[in-house]
Amino acid sequence: MTKLHLGDELLSDSFPYKEIENGCLWEVEGKWVVQGAVDVDIGANPSAEGGGDDEGVDDQAQKVVDIVDTFRLQEQPPFDKKQFVAFIKKYIKTLTPKLEADNQEEFKKGIEGATKYLLGKIKDLQFFVGESMHDDGSLVFAYYKDGATDPTFLYFAHGLKEIKC
Repeated sequence: MTKLHLGDELLSDSFPYKEIENGCLWEVEGKWVVQGAVDVDIGANPSAEGGGDDEGVDDQAQKVVDIVDTFRLQEQPPFDKKQFVAFIKKYIKTLTPKLEADNQEEFKKGIEGATKYLLGKIKDLQFFVGESMHDDGSLVFAYYKDGATDPTFLYFAHGLKEIKC
């Protein structure tokens, strides 16, 4: 299953999540991975064949965060608290009418706590949008937990729509 927001694929079942803030936010662990051409050792001895010391080193390889790369997330400039609160107010107005009645109430109850949780981390957050960069789309947030080397991503659960693939 794929999780979408306004047509952008933001998450899939291959990335397990944990519900936090009364289910209003989903927390997903990302990982730094090496992407690029693979260096294949064919058993030849480069020094005997006139190769340099850097032969076999792959300069095409680069480190990327799996979630950012897989879903082609686009990083956005960071928000300050005032900008973030303005975004949340707009997001609530945009998303609430699109939810079913029981989900609207659940969303309204949970969004305040989720907003406070995110505001407490605002200086540590990276902000991402989906590939199409919709203005009224959901943001995806990333931060590094307690000195972790891999980022943790946060999603607004109510803004995701499941699509069976």
